[in-house]
Amino acid sequence: MTNLISPKNLPGTDLRYFDVKSAVNALEPGAFLRMPYCVRVFAESLIRKSQGTPGSEAMLRSLVDRRHDIDFPFYPARVVLQDLLGTPALVDLAGMRDAVAEAGGDPRRVNPVVPTQLVVDHSLNVEVAGFERDAMPRNMAIEQKKNAERFEFLAWCKQAFTNLDVLMPGSGILHQINIERMSPVVQVQDGIAFPDTLVGTDSHTTMIDALGVVGWGVGGLEAESVMLGRASWMRLPQIVQVRLEGKVQPGVLATDVVLALTEFLRTQDVVGAILEFHGSGVAALPLADRATISNMAPEFGATAAMFAIDERTLDYLLLTGRGAAQTELVAIYAKAQGLWADAFDQAQYDRTLSFDLSTIELALAGPSDPHQRRPLATLKEQGIAVAHANVPNDGPMPEGAVVIAAITSCTNTSNPRSLIAAGLLAQKAVARGMVRKPWVKTSLAPGSQAVEKYLTEGGLLAPLEQLGFGIIGFGCTSCNGMSGPLAPAIEKEILERQLLTTAVLSGNRNFDGRVHPRVKEAYLASPALVVAYALAGSIRVDVAHDPLAKDASGKDVLLADLWPTDAEIDKVLHASVNAEQFTSVYDPMFQRIADSQGDGGQTASIQYAWHEDSTYIRRPPYWQNRFTQLGAFQGMRALALLGDNVTTDHLSPSGAILSESAAGEFLMSKGVKPVDFNSYGTRRGDHVVAIRATFANNRLKNEMAGKEGSLARVEPEGKVMRLFEAAETYMDRGQPLIIVAGRNYGSGSSRDWAAKGVRLIGVQAVVCENFERIHRTNLVGMGVLPLEFAEGVTRKTLGLDGTETFDIADWHGVPQAGAKLCLRVHRVDGSVVEADVICRIDTEEERQVFSAGGLLPRMRDEFLQAA
Repeated sequence: MTNLISPKNLPGTDLRYFDVKSAVNALEPGAFLRMPYCVRVFAESLIRKSQGTPGSEAMLRSLVDRRHDIDFPFYPARVVLQDLLGTPALVDLAGMRDAVAEAGGDPRRVNPVVPTQLVVDHSLNVEVAGFERDAMPRNMAIEQKKNAERFEFLAWCKQAFTNLDVLMPGSGILHQINIERMSPVVQVQDGIAFPDTLVGTDSHTTMIDALGVVGWGVGGLEAESVMLGRASWMRLPQIVQVRLEGKVQPGVLATDVVLALTEFLRTQDVVGAILEFHGSGVAALPLADRATISNMAPEFGATAAMFAIDERTLDYLLLTGRGAAQTELVAIYAKAQGLWADAFDQAQYDRTLSFDLSTIELALAGPSDPHQRRPLATLKEQGIAVAHANVPNDGPMPEGAVVIAAITSCTNTSNPRSLIAAGLLAQKAVARGMVRKPWVKTSLAPGSQAVEKYLTEGGLLAPLEQLGFGIIGFGCTSCNGMSGPLAPAIEKEILERQLLTTAVLSGNRNFDGRVHPRVKEAYLASPALVVAYALAGSIRVDVAHDPLAKDASGKDVLLADLWPTDAEIDKVLHASVNAEQFTSVYDPMFQRIADSQGDGGQTASIQYAWHEDSTYIRRPPYWQNRFTQLGAFQGMRALALLGDNVTTDHLSPSGAILSESAAGEFLMSKGVKPVDFNSYGTRRGDHVVAIRATFANNRLKNEMAGKEGSLARVEPEGKVMRLFEAAETYMDRGQPLIIVAGRNYGSGSSRDWAAKGVRLIGVQAVVCENFERIHRTNLVGMGVLPLEFAEGVTRKTLGLDGTETFDIADWHGVPQAGAKLCLRVHRVDGSVVEADVICRIDTEEERQVFSAGGLLPRMRDEFLQAA
């Protein structure tokens, strides 16, 4: 077939579109109705971008048959970047321009082909809490000062690269801006309408799935590849239908819904799957509630969490100011293309799961994982709360003191009902003269400036401010580990008393050490519960049964006394949230972007002028021979033996840098004062600093070290030392390294530095029981071999203790995708044991990337070959 299908006109418009239904049914009559939502979108991309190319019909056939063993290209329409991962990605492109120029190529060819949008949202730190005066301008001034080098680099990027938009600090959070404005849902180019699709350098890119837009998080390396016009080659993942039945009970908020779903779906092994939500319960869910669910897809372990387009989608587009014409186009296209919600009655899935929304109750999740759901009614019996906890009104701090209470994260600040509920609870508390406990650092950091407008309109911002939840800025803050410093007296008391402290936040992640290095436990909660715990002051308070605190008259106040009714929430929602608030924020914001666009290098140098003394932005080393040459994978020593659920926060933390850390000591040696350390995440543009963050989480549990911390044991001496120093010792010896781990290795954020770091400290392979999707891809992209133990084999069944050396037996070149290999373990007593492992290079494209030493060397070579 030389042409899969020609475009035809959309009904009632002068636009054309590629009719997927006709193309699919031409291959197999009636097959289109059996295709899930995302497969229809993949098919459209394939037809539109690959028609007439060799093998395109066979690839379309594989989608029709929903085969999971055939590679096919996916061409996302956009790429979105947040700054902690987007800045290093742009540093890589700047470095690649140098590498291409030095090899005799044209550096201008290194330029985004696919429209790319970067939002600076991860660098805002809560230096000044929400109860202090002028917190927002003070925090933003500190952000500008600390990140001047990064922002200077991004300003160069805006001018030096075409197809790149940059929203500078204070704009909001990427995913909230993306769903509220960036996505048109249906794109139009050269008179052709097609679905908006995207990838982003953040795992919570999946928030956009709530609009019916197929998108997910990838590492910076894969994002760079897509930006430069390469297809994202993939195999169709498992497609799982989740049928939501029943109705959410009164008083239950979207946060409670998503925490319950996270707990449920983590038990259903949906890692890597694309979820599609249908069922009678979906129609009643507002789009913002769907967005809360889709946002948390990484916490389910899923690739994406899709909702089909319906009337709720159209209502949201109008509410957020997309306009009647665009909203009508979305409706016409979705119905013509079979993407409307009523078109999936005959769709077939790999599995179907059911979940009853009526069973959900108020809950927290913690103390260290989003799927550890704790219904409020059970906190006492689970040992988290105690009966009649005695919490003083001032110091000393009680056991379980809540030292951080943060309304944060696009997951929940994108949901007006959730924020209005928090405001109403605050309003009732203020009316009774209640105050936060003095040791609680409070903050409100919305993901959109529209939030400030509707909270003000509803009369709710003032009571939030009175309880300490003043707006401290518009960014990710505590959700990303940017909680800022605790008061010196608070930190001193924590350390001296070895006090168990907690954080309660409306974020999406609470991994060990993520929120703040001095906080032992972190609990995810709805914004309203965050306010409640600021009043209670301790996680030990049994908020479901005992008083939260006393009011101004000394009377006990229960949570039920403050909790708003659905009618109260809806009254404010309908009166105070409107389209004008969104257009007044986003119209001028995006007009400023249009007015400041670069012209592709004519107003900026083609190559970046690197500052040799910078500790923020440094020319990357990935094209040097030592990184492009594959290792022999022989005689490897274990740098770490790790358990289950090792996250990218363990591998490459993003929060505060402590003075006693390897990165902290390095920065001080360069004259940087601890007050100016900023965060690990903001310094990923300098690989010299960033490698010192590898495994730097102070809650790391390396089984070779015998205690918690960023530690390793050097063999054969058996000496325990800081992990980075151990890695340096091995690098000096030319000793190749391997990481051995348990289940769910690399879960969490999509940060490619979790793979870059291990590659730069000499790790050649990682073997574990199973990988989370994005991290496995990142390892391949960095030339690190991902291996999975065969079923029934673990580090424990092999009796590993870290004294061994490891070979991949009979190694010849680059293994085939999915090949079975032999891991040979040499023990100190001279015995040898062999174990089957599966090579998790999954596609032929990945095999070629790995063969080149990683994605960055491969892309440089492609530019040179094209020239």
